[in-house]
Amino acid sequence: MTTGNDTGRIRMPMFSGAFDRRTVLKLGAGAAAATLAAPAILRAASDTILIGVPSSLSTPYGVADDTDHLNGTTLAVEEINAAGGILGREIELFVPDVDKLSPESCRQAIAACIDKKVMAISNSFLFAPIPAMDESAKYKCPYIQGNTQRNATEAYKADPVKYSHVLQTDPSETNYGWTYPLWLQKMEETGVWKPKNRKIHIVSEQVAYNQTILKAAKESIAKFGYEPAELTDIQYPVNDWSPVIKRLQEVDAGAIMINHWVAAEYAAFCKQFAANPVPGALVYLQYGPSQPEFLELGGSSTEGFCWSTVLGVYGDETGQAFRKKYLERFPEFVGNMGLVYTGNGYDIVQYLKRAWEATKAPEDFAANVKWIRENPYRGVCGMMDMNNEYQEALHYPDNGFGNQASELEKGMSQLFVQVQNGEHKIIWPNEIAESKLQPAPWWS
Repeated sequence: MTTGNDTGRIRMPMFSGAFDRRTVLKLGAGAAAATLAAPAILRAASDTILIGVPSSLSTPYGVADDTDHLNGTTLAVEEINAAGGILGREIELFVPDVDKLSPESCRQAIAACIDKKVMAISNSFLFAPIPAMDESAKYKCPYIQGNTQRNATEAYKADPVKYSHVLQTDPSETNYGWTYPLWLQKMEETGVWKPKNRKIHIVSEQVAYNQTILKAAKESIAKFGYEPAELTDIQYPVNDWSPVIKRLQEVDAGAIMINHWVAAEYAAFCKQFAANPVPGALVYLQYGPSQPEFLELGGSSTEGFCWSTVLGVYGDETGQAFRKKYLERFPEFVGNMGLVYTGNGYDIVQYLKRAWEATKAPEDFAANVKWIRENPYRGVCGMMDMNNEYQEALHYPDNGFGNQASELEKGMSQLFVQVQNGEHKIIWPNEIAESKLQPAPWWS
């Protein structure tokens, strides 16, 4: 890959600025850049197709997920351009910096994409999605993302005309809460985990995303025969998990749910918990372990912990083929590949490719949005069928709440994963499991 004005290659943005070594390494791999800046300005020729990819480049959070997303996007763009592009036109990327927690930064990142006249926006997630959606409503190019937030898809449901162009490729975060006790039931049925009691102790962060998950869990726990024993509040950043772990030991629940989102803080939790655990407890960490930092920082202390994602690369033949070519392109992630937004970034570009080739008019935003909505696409992360009242992917397995799929290939599967021998292994649903639940080190 080259930068600048070379023809026949992806022309990726040039960056400048000061970052830590890890950030420079990862973004350099994704964008073929030695130095970084924000926004990353890319001027596309009139015969190219420009995709905006708002990415966290300079914040202390979100860089891992967005690097994964940008890498997956880059891989898809390289493949498509090498095969002749879209209708004979190359794809290029515009990558503005964004602070996911700042409503104004989220709005500005979308405005920057509009200023560049992008033909689509691909984004991993924003914690302030509505300001971004509002800004994009003035332009209405396909805005395709993995936000995982029901408040955003409820905004679409309330005003499908204004937000017609905003499509969420994955199920919403409500499913983390709704499916958690169903997973506990399935793990109990294996006979590997024999709960010492029916109590669930939830530790929850205060951002809206985590609070929505908490609310959904409360709605679902009793339905599956478990008891919500206690709620312990935390707030980012968590500098010391000792008080939390002390309370976990006092409550002594059979199941523990840590409802957080920061991989580095999860790694710190695992180290402290492994040294002073709650015997026999099945410990579930919501989403954050999907980020590469988790295994890097947590090391052997992460063994036995479970987590899940409603958006992730399957372990089937399609998923394994993607993992192989991703690691050939980005070998620095061998043994520690991100399994969520790598695939999502790749799938979004492939979905856009199919829409643009079908309509033969990338500039016709409405036609392309309509095609995407009406034509589900099965990517490396499962089936994206957004033709429903929320314009978000259907969730599998069916947890008894809304917007569910009864069959694997009709929805996007939530993947439940356990760290086994230093690697992430999908343990449920059974149809796409790579392994089975193994006893955690603190169970004996």
